[in-house]
Amino acid sequence: MELFDLYDVNRRLLGITMERGGFQPKGTYRLVVHICIFSSDGKMLCQKRVPSKIVYPNLWDISCGGCVDAGETSQDGAIRETAEELSITLPDNIVPSLTVHFNYGFDDVYCVTMDVDINDVKLQQEEVSEVEWLTCAQIIDKINNGEFVPYDTSYINYLFYCQHHRGLTDKEKPLKGDVK
Repeated sequence: MELFDLYDVNRRLLGITMERGGFQPKGTYRLVVHICIFSSDGKMLCQKRVPSKIVYPNLWDISCGGCVDAGETSQDGAIRETAEELSITLPDNIVPSLTVHFNYGFDDVYCVTMDVDINDVKLQQEEVSEVEWLTCAQIIDKINNGEFVPYDTSYINYLFYCQHHRGLTDKEKPLKGDVK
């Protein structure tokens, strides 16, 4: 049984947990995370969702993501989800690059640079069927061909921008969360 915390509109914990798949009360919000792992040559590690997934089965998606468990911080959830789905260990000093608000929650998006050998990645078989390094243009082509979760292409472009920027214009400045 997966439990997650509920928040108010100002992202304050309400002291209420609920089970995944249950009815979320109106005016409450959940916390989810997405992690975009980029290689030093600017490609994003993408995963293909298994055919048995209820939402977007058999489509390509960004590196990984999921709901933050009850009692976890956003950072804890990002580290756990990445380890579970891809067997990749993120550093414990990562910070979200941006937060996307949706109708019933907050989505913290982490953009990290790590050169990962996909031959060493162990996939969570219930979630992920394969992984591949893709350029921004390749992801957009897959979106346009119905092979990728249907993100707005401007969002994908922005994620690639976030690989090197946190609202800064200096690409050479080291970023917290980047792995050497």
